[in-house]
Amino acid sequence: MKSEPQKEHQWLQKFIGEWACIAEMEMEPGKPAQKSHGSESVRSLGGLWILAEGDGEMPGGGTAETLLTLGYDPQQQRYIGTWIGSMMSHLWVYEGGTLDAARKVLTLEAQGPSFTAEGKTAHYRDVIEFKSDDHRVLTSHVQGDNGEWRRIMTATYRRKK
Repeated sequence: MKSEPQKEHQWLQKFIGEWACIAEMEMEPGKPAQKSHGSESVRSLGGLWILAEGDGEMPGGGTAETLLTLGYDPQQQRYIGTWIGSMMSHLWVYEGGTLDAARKVLTLEAQGPSFTAEGKTAHYRDVIEFKSDDHRVLTSHVQGDNGEWRRIMTATYRRKK
């Protein structure tokens, strides 16, 4: 059951390296965004997966550690992965991700706990855009009850030299 990396797996290798990050989180609509700084170390697992370990500040104080996994499932023809963070107990599962035709923007979809209605779930979308080999931007959105998407976070990553 040996899988060989395909072109979609090879695209993920762009993430490998050491990154500095600045994030802006919009905790509530109409309130000022809160900024935080962090770093991320990304490595390959067998050429099929990337593992991204992050650490940084939490808005309002404290630190956070995160772990992102991304891979590609040839049978589903989708990018898949997970995300966990030391600040919450939910395992985020990216069930379907697509890469745009220009091969610069990866869009990932997930379900998770609603941040505004306890006991409910919401639909989330993370969009990762490579501006260059050394600069990428992650934008996270949540879908409201009205079906509209609202940006909740923007994180800018720059490769450390």
